[in-house]
Parts: sequence; structure tokens; C-alpha cells
Amino acid sequence: MTGEHVPTPSSPRDGTGISISHDRPRVAAPKLGTMMGVFIPCLQNILGIIYYIRFSWIVGMAGIGEALVLVAFCGSCTFLTGISLSAIATNGAMKGGGPYYLIGRALGPEVGVSIGLCFFLGNAVAGAMYVLGAIETFLDAVPAAGFFRESVTVVSNSTAADGTITQIVTTVSTPSLHDLQVYGVVVTILLCFIVFGGVKIINKVAPAFLIPVLFSLFCIFLGIFSAPRATTPSGITGLNSQTFDDNWDSAYQRTTNAGIPDAEGPIYWNFNAMVGLFFPAVTGIMAGSNRSASLKDTQRSIPVGTLAATLVTSFLYLITVLLFGATATREELLTNRLLTAAVAWPFPAIIYVGIVLSTLGAALQSLTGAPRLLAAIANDDILPVLNYFKVTEGGEPHSATLFTAFICICCVVIGNLDLITPTITMFFLLCYAGVNLSCFLLDLLDAPSWRPRWKFHHWSLSLLGAFICIVIMFLISWSFTIVSLALASLIYYYVSIKGKAGDWGDGFKSAYFQLALRSLRSLGANQVHPKNWYPIPLIFCRPWGKLPENVPCHPKLADFANCMKKKGRGMSIFVSIIDGDYHELSEDAKIACRQLSTYIDYKRCEAVAEIVVAPTMSDGFHAIVQTMGLGNLKPNIVVMRYPEIWRRENLTEIPSTFVSIINDCIIANKAVVIVKGLDEWPGEYQRQFGTIDLYWIVRDGGLMLLLSQLLLTKESFECCKIQVFCIAEEDTEAEILKTDVKKVLYDLRMQAEVVVITMKSWDVDGEAQQDESIEAFTGAQRRIGNYLAEMKETARREGKPLMADGKLVLVNEQQVDKFLYTTLKLNSAILRYSRMAAVVLVSLPPPPLNHPSYFYMEYMDLLVENVPRILIVRGYSRDVVTFFT
Repeated sequence: MTGEHVPTPSSPRDGTGISISHDRPRVAAPKLGTMMGVFIPCLQNILGIIYYIRFSWIVGMAGIGEALVLVAFCGSCTFLTGISLSAIATNGAMKGGGPYYLIGRALGPEVGVSIGLCFFLGNAVAGAMYVLGAIETFLDAVPAAGFFRESVTVVSNSTAADGTITQIVTTVSTPSLHDLQVYGVVVTILLCFIVFGGVKIINKVAPAFLIPVLFSLFCIFLGIFSAPRATTPSGITGLNSQTFDDNWDSAYQRTTNAGIPDAEGPIYWNFNAMVGLFFPAVTGIMAGSNRSASLKDTQRSIPVGTLAATLVTSFLYLITVLLFGATATREELLTNRLLTAAVAWPFPAIIYVGIVLSTLGAALQSLTGAPRLLAAIANDDILPVLNYFKVTEGGEPHSATLFTAFICICCVVIGNLDLITPTITMFFLLCYAGVNLSCFLLDLLDAPSWRPRWKFHHWSLSLLGAFICIVIMFLISWSFTIVSLALASLIYYYVSIKGKAGDWGDGFKSAYFQLALRSLRSLGANQVHPKNWYPIPLIFCRPWGKLPENVPCHPKLADFANCMKKKGRGMSIFVSIIDGDYHELSEDAKIACRQLSTYIDYKRCEAVAEIVVAPTMSDGFHAIVQTMGLGNLKPNIVVMRYPEIWRRENLTEIPSTFVSIINDCIIANKAVVIVKGLDEWPGEYQRQFGTIDLYWIVRDGGLMLLLSQLLLTKESFECCKIQVFCIAEEDTEAEILKTDVKKVLYDLRMQAEVVVITMKSWDVDGEAQQDESIEAFTGAQRRIGNYLAEMKETARREGKPLMADGKLVLVNEQQVDKFLYTTLKLNSAILRYSRMAAVVLVSLPPPPLNHPSYFYMEYMDLLVENVPRILIVRGYSRDVVTFFT
């Protein structure tokens, strides 16, 4: 778990030079210790209504054997969850919110909010369960208080010694649903007023609620060991081995909604249903962690108090199974809903008072913890819709309390305890599974920040605890499980869309990091097979000109980057270079990186932003091309905008830098894609028509073919067709070349029309087209001649050989003319055949050795003359497509 992050000082002079994470709670009111802060609240929540008015019935229905299995099974779930809770809670300071805080910081805000809200609902509904239990006990103890008293007739068979079967008709009085509703609503409102008094009042009255519970337990055990007595009903035999044997096996049967055995009853009970009914009796282990903000020492109190309460109550349940099974007959266990009061010594009224006070105390704890849980979720400011429930530090969550009371009253109106408890079980099990999965993930990843003080934990125990939680959910009801998981999923989906990001350093980010490391190691440093090749473009954001303020790169650059990915999959790296000194411009670089990241997010591009500070652009790119990326995740294509405005900028800087970048890519074996006409590049929904024309002049490993196929996967280019232009020496070779190229395209599963241009037709047909570019051709010749004359004059004046861009050059003027003429012919062919093309792809000629950069820029300008949208592509020495499956 991590706390709030304190910004790192910008330099050692300003601070320690390290990042510190801390989350210490501020000094506030007197804090609670382990006993009053954790153990007693957990004990009050665990020892509740199920133990008093349902546990003897469970023993009678499931039998002693299966009841022991039931207690052990459910107890192991909460015990393993308690171990996971102890580990996470001792890995740093905790704020309010209890399990929500732990899960949210371990599994992320989306999971934390979804499970936290479900846990809030579980606590709110649990309050209704405790209220109904208290009212039901009160009406059983004082039947005259009921307004709508009801009774149920039970018919059972009795076999005499002589074999005669006699039917016994028994009338069992049961509280009316309407009585439960009326009294339940009134009691919930009264408890709500107490909760409004604050935690101080609740802490003062907590011992008053607990003392009757402990005393009633003492009376129950004392009565069991002293039974039978003269006043004891005939169904209570006292501790008897024959009764123990008779009650060992299960006796699952049909009952009424109130749990009274009835052969025509609507409910049939089995072990799975028993789990759903009993599991709320072992919940309540989060009561201490819910008060984390009020504890003196969370890292000591939560583990000790929670696990102690879990072990004590589990041992109590196991002993009680044996005692109940040996004390009363099966019929008594199933029909006497208040057997605990019947066996208590000296008189039942003590148990009635104990049950009412204990259940009301548990209800009070639920109505206290649930609003604080909701307020903690609201205060994290993840969901704007929860802003109504925010509270100031040290304030009381009045709005959340009213909302909790409303939910509780709605459940009280339902009035059926046995229908409410499975719902509570699902919400609590979701929370317990989340705690176990959180500990499992943190323990398995074992990040450096994972250093819990509680050492008795292991990822296998947490995984087992989570597995048991899921098994219990499906054992109880697969339909309830699906509904609860669907509810949690809907909340998760809603939070992921509407919620704000919470940077808590959750375990999933650590898992992504570990997964990335493992994947990187598995990729190795070997050459990637063409079947597994993905374009990883390095988007060079240098604008080659002026952009509006706070605009990090050309607005259409991300649109083009997305066109190089199939269905948007793949990574891109957007890089910009700031000229200057790193020590002076480090803060500017951070600001520029944030702006570039914002631009990438706005364009919905899967990419990362990087800013490099270097003395010059060339120096910066030297560093980038050598160091950017890891292993086989290094960029393999460099994408940049063609410097169309270079003549209006510095004539020496841009050509030399441009050529230097291309040469760096060639040396580093990086493919190059240069985009000309980026201003007119179509957006995501701007549909294009026509063709995508490829002038496949040199072997490039299939990169140009692959790029054309990737363009077709985009909605803007899906209506286009591909044309591949090839150049043959003689007319006789044209058909053979066309056939060969078609065969290659067929084997590569690429649909394209093949057009072959012969050198002869190129010369003849190109004459008409050369007129459009002849002015550019003659202008390039003139400028190159002037530049060469200035170089010669400078060399003669200084007595040095020809120099350009700081290095020696050897210029063959015939070769320069040949380059210019070849470029003119290619430009003429493009204008003839591809004037209406949506986009043209042409091979990038490498910069001639020993030629000035200025000359190369003139060649390139002539190549793209009058072509509105063109991609100039250079592959590298490996195939990116393959024939084989």
C-alpha cells in the first residue's frame, strides 16, 4: 500500500533528492485500543441473532455432523480472510473506509469502489437483519405486544412401544409479518437518532450492549449442563448420548417461510441453504477495520483483535453444536425457535433481554459503520454522484446515515429474515474475496513496498480464502451470485467511465509491470519473425516550422500514427527534441512532455511521450535512435513530416539535419516513413475514394506493401483499392514481371492491381508530363549549380578541398544531373498515373555518399513536386511479411 505522494525536489539543493511516500493520520481525538476498538465490535457483530434464534434450528436440520462441517467451513473462510486483512492492514497507515480502503489501494479505485459499495449495501441490509431479529425475539417473549399475532399448526407422527403410530398436532405461535414491519421501522428510526449522536455516544454504550450478551451466554451454558429440570419442556433431555446419536445425521425437509417443519411448505432446505443461512453468523470481522481512523495503532490492533474474535467465536460455535445436539430432541430443535431461552438458567427472560440488546447493538454497529464507509468512498472523489455524502475531517456523515437508514427500512418492510440473510451473505463474500485477492496479488508480486508487519501470511492462503468465498457464493445460490457479480460489474463499468482517476499505486499496475518484464524477457533480443512483426513507430514531432503556442506537434500526426496500426493495436513513441542545455531546460521538458501526453490522450492513440533535451537536433536524434526502447520493443520505424517549408527556414540547418536523421536510421537499421501533405491527411471519419498507389522500386522487405494493407483497415481508406507500379527494362520483360509480382501478392494474401511501366514507355509518356515539373527541374539545376560554385569559390579562397556540412565532399556533376533526371522521370510517372490517388507510396532513395545535404533536399523536392499526399518509405534489412502461415 502506498500513501499520498510528495513531489520530488527538483534538485538536491532543494531537498533530499528522493521521493517520499507517507500517509500518517493527523493527530485527532483520543484513539481506541485493541479491545474496545477491534475485539469488542467484532465480537458484537459476530455473536448476533443467528446464534440465538437460528443456530439450534440449524443443528436440528443439518445434524451434528454436517453442522460441525458447516461451522468449520465458514469459519475457515473468515479466518483466512482475517489473515489477508492483517497482512494488508499492517503494510502502512490506514485512513477511514476499512476494507474499501484496503481493496481500493491494492486493486485500484474501480475495484475498490465497486466492492466497497456492495459491502456498504451488505452492512445496511445487515442492520435490517439485526433489527428484525430483535423484534422477533421481543414478540416471542411478550406475545401480547403483537398486533397481528399468528399461529401455525404442525402435524407430526409418534410411534408407541407397541408399534402404534399416533399423530400429534402442535400449535406453534409465530410473530406476524406486519408486527415485524411496524416495530422494525420504529426501532430503525430510533437507532438512527442514536447514530446521529456520533461515535462518542456509541462507544460509551457499547459495553452496555456487550455485558448482557456475555451474561446470556453464561446462562445458556449453565442451563445446558443443569438440564433437565422440572420446569423444562419434555423435548429438552439434557446432555444425553442417545440424543446425541439421534441428532448426528441430517434431517433436511420442507418448512414454512418462518422455518416451521411442514410437508407442504414452500422451502426445502439442504446443506447449501444452510451455508447461506449460517454464514452471516461468522461475518463481522470487518467491524474493527471499519474503525481504522479511530484506532491508536491499526497495525497491531486490527490483526490481534480481528483474529482473536474469529477464533473465539468459531470455537464457541463448535462447542455449541455438540451441546445443542446432545441436549434437545430433533423436534425440539426444529420447532422451538428460542431454545436458547428455554434451556437458560435461571429463567428465559435473561436470554430475551440479552438477545434484544445484542441484536440492537449489532444493528447500531452496522448503522454506524455503513455511513462511514459510504462517506470514505465519497471523500476519495472517485464518483461525482457520491459528492452528497462527503464529510469534512472529524465530521459526522449525516447524509450517508439517512441514506443507510432508508435502505435499512426498505429491508425491514420485507420482514422475512431468512430471505434477507442470503443477500447479506453475497455482499460480504464479495468483500472477503476482494480482501483475499488483494493480499494474493500483493504477496505474489512482492513489490519493494510490500513489507507488512504481520508475517504469518502466504499468497496460497489468500488464494484459498478467495476460492472458498467464491465456492460459498455458488453453494448458496448461483442466481444470487450472478446478480451480485453483475451488480459489482455494473458499478465497476460505471466507475471506469464516469469516475476520476485515483493514483494510489495499486497492485494491478505492479502486475502490469511484472508482466511487461516477463514478456520482454521472453521476447529476447533475437530478430523478430515476420509473422510476429508489429510496427513500433517512433513519431518524430519536430515540426520543421512554427506551430501555435502550447501545440506540441502537428495536429494530424497522431491520425497518421493510428493508420500504421491494425485496429489501433500497437505501441507508438512520440518524441520531440528541445535544443539547449538539459540543466537549464529540464522543467521545460517536463511541461512539454505533459502537453504531448495530453495531445496523445486527446487523439486516443496508444502511445507514450518522450522529450529529449540536446544541444542540437542531430545530437538529440543520435541519442534517441541508439537508446530508445528495450530489447525487441525498440522502435523499428521512424516517422517524420517532410520539411516542405525548408526553403523559408535556415537553408543549411534543415537539410543537414534531415539527411543526418535518415543516415542515422540507415545505420541503426530503422525503417523510415516520411509524410508529405500531412495538412491534408484525412481524419478518422473522412472517407477517401480512389487508389493507394505503390511505386515499388527497390526491395524493402515488404514494408510498403504492409503499410498499404494497414491503411485499408482504417475506415477512412477502406473504400480505396491498391495499385502496385513496377518498372521493367524492356517490353518483353513486362508480362513476366507482372506475373511474378501478382504471384508474390497472391502468396502474401494481398489484393492489388499490378501495373508495369517499361523504361521505353516511361521516356515517351513522361515527356508530356515533364512539362509540369520542368520548371522545378531547371530551378533545382540552377540552385545546385550556384551552391556548387559557392563551394568551389570558398574552397579556392581558403585553400581547402570542397567542404559541406562540416565534412569533405566529392561532387560528380554528371552523377548529380543523372539523379535529377531520374527523379524528374519518377515524378512525371507519378503525376501521369496517380494524379487522383488517395495517397502515393514511393521508395525513399538513400542520400548519395559524399554529396552535400543541400543537393539531396533538391532531389527530394523534385520527387514530391505537385504530388499533394505522398509517403516516402525506406525498409530495412529484414522481411516484415511472409508467405508462410
